Amino acid sequence: MNSAQMRAFLQGFTDRIQAHAQELTDLDAAIGDADHGTNMQRGLSAVMAALPAEGDPAALLKSAAMTMISRVGGASGPLYGTAFLRAATAKAGREEWTITDLRAALEAAYGGLLERGKAQPGDKTMLDAWRPALDALAAGTPADAAQAARAGADATRLLVARKGRASYLGERSVGHLDPGAVSSALMFEALAQALQEARA
Repeated sequence: MNSAQMRAFLQGFTDRIQAHAQELTDLDAAIGDADHGTNMQRGLSAVMAALPAEGDPAALLKSAAMTMISRVGGASGPLYGTAFLRAATAKAGREEWTITDLRAALEAAYGGLLERGKAQPGDKTMLDAWRPALDALAAGTPADAAQAARAGADATRLLVARKGRASYLGERSVGHLDPGAVSSALMFEALAQALQEARA
């Protein structure tokens, strides 16, 4: 993954969030603060506006992280920002990431999510998309990771929320998708597309 691919990933993630912002907000309205889509939309637009014209993949991702942390409200900004920052720090200074580098960066990102969010897979959070995606990536491709992330997000419909505002609903959270897991699936899909287009 080089700088152009990182830029394409961030642009692709932004485009997907723009296209699904209302869906994400509607999902959040059912079990949260009804602001996930709008917050992510605003934050990623700011990410692209602030992205430097040059820099290695980690530098671009670090810029995105700092913008997410400073510009995105709710829990999503700190969580995505922490994930991006951990990934960038893990592979700082490399002009191009191998698939091994990418896997390590995403595992570092996941570690940041665990620490920041104090949640575990099964709690009906974004981790329920991330963990299956990383497991799939460990033995496969970014496309496999994207498919696993989407399946993980879809599976949150059956879970009882144990973290965040949705946890206040208890059993009533069953039947609803977790918006953070859905936006995470969009992120892994953007990553897969950026890397696939580079090979085409």
